[in-house]
Amino acid sequence: MTTGLEQFLDQAAASRARHALPVHARKRAEEFAHAVLAVLFPHFAPWESASKDQLHSELDDVRRQLDAFLSAQGKPPGDVETRSRSFLEGLPRLHDALDADASALFETDPAAHSVDEVILAYPGFLALACHRIAHTLLDAGVALLPRLVAEGAHRETGIDIHPGARIGRRLAIDHGTGVVIGETTVIGDNVRIYQGVTLGALSVKKELGRQKRHPTIEDDVVVYAGATILGGDTVIGKGSIIGGNVWLTHGVPPGSVVTHSATIERARQSSDHILEFNI
Repeated sequence: MTTGLEQFLDQAAASRARHALPVHARKRAEEFAHAVLAVLFPHFAPWESASKDQLHSELDDVRRQLDAFLSAQGKPPGDVETRSRSFLEGLPRLHDALDADASALFETDPAAHSVDEVILAYPGFLALACHRIAHTLLDAGVALLPRLVAEGAHRETGIDIHPGARIGRRLAIDHGTGVVIGETTVIGDNVRIYQGVTLGALSVKKELGRQKRHPTIEDDVVVYAGATILGGDTVIGKGSIIGGNVWLTHGVPPGSVVTHSATIERARQSSDHILEFNI
């Protein structure tokens, strides 16, 4: 081998020796998320056993996975135990929140025939479940793993929710493909979001990283497909309806209805060309 290649391999070996993250970190993060879901919902359980001992065994496996990830990052044993305990103690609240999300999707989507169908088949529920796991990890002071869990859900569902986003109860993400919810987004209770919605930032400057850059969506708001809502000062008031393909960079008061006005509808004349575009 050439001298240059040998030098590169020396550098690569040194880099690998310094690497402090678990091997197959992305795969482990996805396995961890699904192990948590298995404890929370029988729909994801790997075994038919319904005994409490079996659930204790699965919970111990979740703890071991989380401990191994934290230890590989160089966390001291006491810190690992504190963060793991904080996460596990949050599981009952996590289950209650996700149970409410599943019910909200079932109640608002006429195509849903059961809550079981929502939990098993709806990408919006899976993405939100992984988000709530990731957010709980973040609240427990766990680094990196929350983002890996979120990105696993993103790859699987096409829905991108940053772990830092604060989401209230009974969020219904219907269809969901292409939904983006940024890090400092705040979403209230009983909100519905459809496919292609972006809750994003007006600016992506690095120095704004610790500021609120993403919008606030208050309770009982509906955001239809393709809408883009940007900016940390943008507040969508309670009970508002944001129509499809709307672009908003400012807040609106409670009870607002915002629609996209570029659509023109008229009867076709016999002399019209086959193709017509209005932009």
